[in-house]
Amino acid sequence: MNVSDIGIDLGTASILIYVRGKGVVLKEPSVVAYDRDADKIRAIGDEARIMLSRTTGNIVAIRPLKNGIIADYAVTEQMLKYFIQKATGRLSFKKPRISICVPSNVTEVEKKAVEDATYQAGAREVLTVPEPIAAAMGAGIDISRPCGKMIVDIGAGTCEAAILSLDGVVVDRTINVAGDNFDEAIMKYARTVHNLIIGERAAEDIKIHVGTAIERPEQKIMEVKGRDLGTGLPKTVRITSEDVREALKEATGQIVEAVHSVLEKTPPELAADIVERGIVLTGGGALLDGLEELIEEKTGINTVTAEEPIAAVAIGTGIYAEMTARNNRLEG
Repeated sequence: MNVSDIGIDLGTASILIYVRGKGVVLKEPSVVAYDRDADKIRAIGDEARIMLSRTTGNIVAIRPLKNGIIADYAVTEQMLKYFIQKATGRLSFKKPRISICVPSNVTEVEKKAVEDATYQAGAREVLTVPEPIAAAMGAGIDISRPCGKMIVDIGAGTCEAAILSLDGVVVDRTINVAGDNFDEAIMKYARTVHNLIIGERAAEDIKIHVGTAIERPEQKIMEVKGRDLGTGLPKTVRITSEDVREALKEATGQIVEAVHSVLEKTPPELAADIVERGIVLTGGGALLDGLEELIEEKTGINTVTAEEPIAAVAIGTGIYAEMTARNNRLEG
């Protein structure tokens, strides 16, 4: 895989770009700052996030990806072009071969939209990779052999649970419950229980610092600042890890249910492999404290989180591009 071949994790919240030999060279939020008055994009990625935190009114945030698929084609194309140039260098003369992930339940129309946007952004060749396959490859799982492996990729917009064997997806289920839903649930809980209005950034901080999916003997406590729903004045409350577990109960329950439903549909021979080899979690959502323990408790199957859960899909798309290029050379 030369420098002109790259792998892209096209995530709802973040975009990661992987270059073999260099690893993940770019990780930025998949957001743009759009100027409504001038009808133009002012900033993309990290620059957009900084700009949006300091301006109001005419400059608004656009997230062109929803649940892992393109919601705004034109903005996605501009964003991809910007990130590809940033990752490969503006002086790159050769157009890159790009391997890019798509949800496994994507329609042909949605897949074509990703391919077209990537070509328009400057690719000479585009390979689309089902997300569970990319996640498994990035987690170091060998899916080429005729035995079952289970991957659960929990991103920002979607959770995909899949059984893989012989380089393919045997059984899978995608639900639109993931990291963003955790944040929304925490915001809703703060509003309902504590009469406190908090933003997405504060909710994410709570999730990271005191969030948990299971009961812990010792609770963590965090002071959270927000606005009182009744008075409109600033207010500080204490939120415990048990509060957050309660807030996330429905979302984590849906993820467990998705894992269950995939296991129920798995052929017996492959199910026996899963019991023996366990379940691997990837994606930023997998970092929620206690989630692997909750899945293990509810399924009775050993569950672990990949070494680099956030980067796994990006790494996997890069490996997929390299494998495809190598196979093409051998066939040629």
